[in-house]
Amino acid sequence: MEKIRLGILGIGNMGTSHVKNVAIKGKCPKIELVAVADSNPDRLAWAEENVPDVQRFSSAEEMLDKGGLDAMLVAVPHYFHPKYAMEAMARGVHVMVEKPAGVYTKQVREMNEFAAKSGVTFAMMFNQRTNPLYIKMHELMASGELGNLRRANWIITDWYRPQEYYDSGAWRATWSGEGGGVLMNQSPHQLDLWQWICGLPQTVEAKLRFGAWHDIEVEDDVTAFMQYENGATGVFITTTGDCPGSNRFEITCDRGTMIAEGKKLTITRLATPLSEFTGKEQGAFSKPEKTVEEIVFEDKGPAHPGVLNAFADHILTGAPLVAPGEEGIRGLTLSNAMHLSAFLGKPVTLPLDEELYYNELMKRVKTSRRKENVSTKVSDTSGTY
Repeated sequence: MEKIRLGILGIGNMGTSHVKNVAIKGKCPKIELVAVADSNPDRLAWAEENVPDVQRFSSAEEMLDKGGLDAMLVAVPHYFHPKYAMEAMARGVHVMVEKPAGVYTKQVREMNEFAAKSGVTFAMMFNQRTNPLYIKMHELMASGELGNLRRANWIITDWYRPQEYYDSGAWRATWSGEGGGVLMNQSPHQLDLWQWICGLPQTVEAKLRFGAWHDIEVEDDVTAFMQYENGATGVFITTTGDCPGSNRFEITCDRGTMIAEGKKLTITRLATPLSEFTGKEQGAFSKPEKTVEEIVFEDKGPAHPGVLNAFADHILTGAPLVAPGEEGIRGLTLSNAMHLSAFLGKPVTLPLDEELYYNELMKRVKTSRRKENVSTKVSDTSGTY
């Protein structure tokens, strides 16, 4: 097999971008797009006009049974990610899942267990793991060069969205349709990067504001505090209500710091670890000697096509994946913990009480309202996170 035959389930915003990358822009030379599926006839009409040689189906099951697929990319509303991933796995079809892995860890854990038994390749579309800036941060932390984590802070508030964005789909920004707001839609990549670089904390306490800046029922403003087993702390702040907002990820360790902002990563290395220097008698206002390195990353990496190309290479040759599918539960654990803390009004401890979170979420799903008179305009999201 020289190419994998791919089917894309869901050709909304992200699915459309993937169709273009694979079948129109030619960014994935080892992948042939052979089928798409969508329950919306308008989207199938778009596919007929733009990729006429690609098979079109109105359901995932039909595409899986008749499309001749080697692999399927799942790009439907969040609740259905595990369901259709398992439908593919049950047929021996390899699976790539768009972020997030699902809405709640209970269903994602089931998907992970199913994947382990199926023997197929299972991957997540965590395209930010291809960004050289975050790869460098991951490598520095994994190497132990900067020592133990002391503090992490990420303020990412450049997600601004107008009301029209939220009115672009009846399911969008609802408990029953999307399962959350900025944590479930905009921030899964950052929460994945947080755990990929810093690991998972021991406790999470979050203050969420629901519909603070928009006419929505889910969160659009988040401030979360985390604490690690070694005493290190973390703060994660995000919103879709600020403009222009900012994006700054700062990590302090025993031997130095990393600050990522814009295209630049500033690495400060201390000659003496803080844990040693603090107790020495070297003057009341003394500080460890330091060196500062600034790296500017002009290239954000191969992004979505890069993840798909690695997926194809893994199937064809066994090359490493960018993000194994089983890891999708880790960032989702953080968002579920933040939601649960806000629901209960108190800190929560990891491992997460998955049954409690599910029950609290379902309470909100029962009273969730879908929007009417929405726009179904599809945007090209290839330039976004």
